[in-house]
Amino acid sequence: MKNLESALHLEDIPAVIEIIKIRDDEQAARLKFLGSPSFRVNRIDLWHEDRDLYSMSCRIYSTPAGAKGFPTVDMLRGRLRNVIE
Repeated sequence: MKNLESALHLEDIPAVIEIIKIRDDEQAARLKFLGSPSFRVNRIDLWHEDRDLYSMSCRIYSTPAGAKGFPTVDMLRGRLRNVIE
């Protein structure tokens, strides 16, 4: 959450952050949940990928420092810029 807040601030993007708790695999499938944490803007995942199966799971991001459980501030800034342009 901290990286997202920093990215929004640095890009001067006013936004309301909504945290959605995924309670079971059925909800994950219905929302096409790709793992936690996920970042969506207007319901579109910033790291979208098509899958046949969605479930409650952890998400791994490929960062400059290797595989991590969250994207860097710069990664988020880039994806946010792409969405708002």
